[in-house]
Amino acid sequence: MINVFIGFDKNEQSAWHVLAHSIIANSSVPVSITPLRRENMPWFKRPRGPYDSTDFAITRFLVPCLSDYAGFSVFMDCDMVCLGDIAELGNYMTVSHRWSRAVHVVKHDYIPAKERKFLDQPQTKYARKNWSSVMVFSNAMCRALTPEYVSQAHGLDLHQFKWCDNDKIGSLPKSWNYLVGEENQCEAHEAKLIHFTNGTPCFPEYEHCEFADLWRVYKSEVDWATKRGIAIQAAA
Repeated sequence: MINVFIGFDKNEQSAWHVLAHSIIANSSVPVSITPLRRENMPWFKRPRGPYDSTDFAITRFLVPCLSDYAGFSVFMDCDMVCLGDIAELGNYMTVSHRWSRAVHVVKHDYIPAKERKFLDQPQTKYARKNWSSVMVFSNAMCRALTPEYVSQAHGLDLHQFKWCDNDKIGSLPKSWNYLVGEENQCEAHEAKLIHFTNGTPCFPEYEHCEFADLWRVYKSEVDWATKRGIAIQAAA
């Protein structure tokens, strides 16, 4: 069983469902998918800050706590589509020498190409940009991420992994976080997780971006299943 938490934001609900569907469709193992939705965590009182571009900008760091600091958990931004088998991340984490890492990420080294992103929000630039958009947590080694710490820590301290020693941050292949429209990526045909970091094709200004047609294929499958379910319920 692979435990996956996907960030949930009301402005990108369709994106959430597309990513969840694409993970399930391409997985060779059972998957547990949890929406990381602020409204489901009323005990977390930290308000959304002016630089938080999504509702889950900070709550992503609660994943180890929500997993009872046990086992492995995967976090993903919702503006993605998964083409690879999520079991690969599970297999990757079971390699013995990787058990000494608290978290694994794709270690991008780039400067965002654009100043603005979806809904005209500023594209904040900082070191280790987008490292936290896909994280595989070894939850027992992430006990520093208590609800109290996450509620008070500076956002950059969280996203730049100041809560973790550098030698405890492992690397994932770049194919597991391909940033659409950005440089220093793997080859497009190698991508296993497509990240529409500037905006998903559900927004008009990004409807013709790279991989948009593929995103719409998964979106059409979600829409078809939804309409079929409604029709069956109506017939019953």
